[in-house]
Amino acid sequence: MSEPYRILLVDDDKDTCEVMSVLLTLENSDYEVISANTADDALALIGIKKFDIYILDSLLYGMSGVELCARIRQTDEQTPIMFYSGFEETNYIRNAKAAGANEYLVKPNDLDKLSETVEHYLN
Repeated sequence: MSEPYRILLVDDDKDTCEVMSVLLTLENSDYEVISANTADDALALIGIKKFDIYILDSLLYGMSGVELCARIRQTDEQTPIMFYSGFEETNYIRNAKAAGANEYLVKPNDLDKLSETVEHYLN
């Protein structure tokens, strides 16, 4: 059996993490979703585990999703980073992409695109 794809999901809302984890693992049993509720927790996990994709929210404790994205890119230029956020302002999306995000989806409108986008970046 091959290793599962490891997804780091970073969102300050625990219910959102739970729903997204269930959704992603129901879509593909080869996904292992690990959640972090703060930027600091995410950085600690990144320091000890390798992930195949990062999914970030915009609002996090400790720093913004854009700041976290930029921090990840300082040490990892290759792993896809996508945002799944309630912020849909053009300026925020532009800042996220400038920080290194590959994709930006908007909650809840793009929920149907979430699994498809993750699969795109993992295959």
